[in-house]
Amino acid sequence: MTATDRSIELINAAAQAAADKLAHDIIAYDVSDVLSITDAFLLASAPNDRQVKSIVDEIEERLNKELGAKPVRREGDREARWVLLDYVDIVVHVQHSEERVFYALERLWKDCPQLELPADAEATRGKAEEYARAQGPDGGLDGELR
Repeated sequence: MTATDRSIELINAAAQAAADKLAHDIIAYDVSDVLSITDAFLLASAPNDRQVKSIVDEIEERLNKELGAKPVRREGDREARWVLLDYVDIVVHVQHSEERVFYALERLWKDCPQLELPADAEATRGKAEEYARAQGPDGGLDGELR
């Protein structure tokens, strides 16, 4: 089984919205063969809590406005370190860069096929590492822009 056309449409819109808000390392996996509860996961990250929230808000607004989709569940909003948007067909994870490294969801889903994303989203790969290098020897992942 593969992700449905609707799931792909939602993933692409969410990925573009995340890229437009400067998310880092956007990637999507087709998890339909291993999970019965959803078709695809989208992962994105940001270097601070405020940006995580901004990305989440943009994804939610764009999917509602363009595709009439609203999440059935939104978790992690208060801390804005790891926000999950559950649209049933897809699940979006927007994580603070530190959580992204610590939980390494990519390792869990590495055997699942990656979904092709819009060019803007693909271009975000490696941005977290780039950002950390630019912040200096401590990695700059403490949530503060310098």
